[in-house]
Amino acid sequence: MGVTIKKNDTVMVIAGKEKGKTGRVFRVMSKEDRLLVEKINIVKRHTRPTSTNRQGGIIEKEAPIHVSNVMVVCPKCGKTTRVSHSFEGENKVRVCKKCGSPMDKV
Repeated sequence: MGVTIKKNDTVMVIAGKEKGKTGRVFRVMSKEDRLLVEKINIVKRHTRPTSTNRQGGIIEKEAPIHVSNVMVVCPKCGKTTRVSHSFEGENKVRVCKKCGSPMDKV
């Protein structure tokens, strides 16, 4: 399954405990069909003291969320949308299904 979501896209969660929240994608794991979204799906991780982390204790970090649980927010119309592809010249660009504007910078 080709992931149509890229790094720095704004996405909205459409399923699960974080439903309705929006955030920016900062990592895409395409082989697992998962994303890391800023301030979404925060989990607590118990860590022991190491040479890099002297303190140890409980840290909070983002956990991956499945691609099917998020939708891209169009930067122009501001609505959640599916993504289609079209060609502008020789460049393949992602296009908003609702307003038809390109989502990539050409």
